[in-house]
Amino acid sequence: MPMNIAIDGPVGAGKSSIADRVAKRLGILHLDTGAMYRAFGLYALRSGLDPQDEAAMTALIEQADVKAVLEDGEQRTLLFGEDVSGLIRTAEVSAAASAVSKWPAVRSSMVRAQQEMARQADMLIDGRDIGTRVLADSPCKIFLTASAEERARRRYEQQVAKGDMTPYEQVLADLNARDHQDMTRKTEPLRQAEDAVLLDSTNMTIDEVVDAIAAIAEDIYGKQ
Repeated sequence: MPMNIAIDGPVGAGKSSIADRVAKRLGILHLDTGAMYRAFGLYALRSGLDPQDEAAMTALIEQADVKAVLEDGEQRTLLFGEDVSGLIRTAEVSAAASAVSKWPAVRSSMVRAQQEMARQADMLIDGRDIGTRVLADSPCKIFLTASAEERARRRYEQQVAKGDMTPYEQVLADLNARDHQDMTRKTEPLRQAEDAVLLDSTNMTIDEVVDAIAAIAEDIYGKQ
């Protein structure tokens, strides 16, 4: 059975960057599921459709061609064969991804694709329903979080570094709104799996978080 590690957590918890480093430490692949939802969100925007329209998104997912290709240990997210990895990290696409991800048909389609990939190889997957649905049978589940204020501070600093001067107060308000939407949606809301290890990184460095998750995985699966 492949080594499958699930990492869930709210927006701004650093799941993707942490998962990258843990996967490299363990010598396994990292699948960023959020990137797949972002790619579909981008497709919805390009199609001129409202991501909040369930009927439109249910029809659109049947047409969508979203793939996550793993090349040399790095993920490339493809939309109809186009590498959109560098186009899906904007605030607009992030909001669209959050909206489309609440629709059952969209989630079912994405989950099937993710589970198929996980059956083929050792893999670390991060997202918002990995431990509760995608890798529900995995013995290694982490719920990574931090205070809303700390997550907003990290996101604010990232955005400033990119030239985005959105005030911290607005970043925090947007993050709280995203948390509420993710945790209250009817389909697979964000929650900690019963058997997941809770890891609060509010007062931890990135290296400390990576060390902690790698240690948990090694305790379960043994050192590689």
